[in-house]
Amino acid sequence: MCHTLKWGTPLPKLFQLLVLVGLFDFCSGIVQVTKTVKEIAVLSCDYNISTEELTRVRIYWQKDNEMVLAVMSGKVKVWPKYENRTFTDVTNNLCIVILALRLSDNGTYTCVVQKRERGSYKLEHLTSVKLMVKADFPVPSITALGNPSPNIKRIRCSTSGGFPEPHLSWLENGEELNATNTMLSQDPETELYMISSELDFNVTGNHSFMCLVKYGGLTVSQTFNWQKSAKRETSSANQFLLFTVIISASACGIAIILIYRLCRSAAPRQRRRRNMESMEMESIVLVA
Repeated sequence: MCHTLKWGTPLPKLFQLLVLVGLFDFCSGIVQVTKTVKEIAVLSCDYNISTEELTRVRIYWQKDNEMVLAVMSGKVKVWPKYENRTFTDVTNNLCIVILALRLSDNGTYTCVVQKRERGSYKLEHLTSVKLMVKADFPVPSITALGNPSPNIKRIRCSTSGGFPEPHLSWLENGEELNATNTMLSQDPETELYMISSELDFNVTGNHSFMCLVKYGGLTVSQTFNWQKSAKRETSSANQFLLFTVIISASACGIAIILIYRLCRSAAPRQRRRRNMESMEMESIVLVA
């Protein structure tokens, strides 16, 4: 059961407690929790108490030199930076749960338990947990954007949701190529980056491109292969040949139709001419 109660009493000797905690050296044996941005982190104080004991203990969670959460007399106070996304579960090793992790949540969290003895509070338990919040870039995706001109194809490589600031490059045979329309942006709330870049290449040759994204000491990449297709060239040649045959056949057909019509239109004139000549011959004979 999670207890998130209202704060009613001041924190006595809080700054003295912070100084006390700062005197400890936690460099060895610290539990490490690794999470990704926007995930949930559960940090354990590694100390169990019953709900009845809550009124007799004080529990403090702090990150580096700032307070995160405190429990006194069973009441909980959450500091502004962690409000609405951090709560404690006193029934589960006095853990704290941090929702929607941010890059700024990176750090070492210390849990301090004080117990009342003879009218004063003494240190009962102390533990630290190192939280590492990662923001890895996913493998880039490469998409086709069409052909800006004949024999030229355009592709785009993009990835987002990582940190720190990335650098994107296009490589072929180990050599960096000239990219276009490279865009880099950062979300002001999450501090995560988005990057994209475009590349134009000639489709008449074979290619193997690598889109390489570097951030910090890490890299992610994606490969794009283009194989010049002989089938495509043969198909284009066949289409051209077919087009030529169709045009030639159409021209021949039109020529035949025109000749046929001309012949048909010339036949009546020849018959009329022969009839006229026959009539003239008959007229000459009659006169003679």
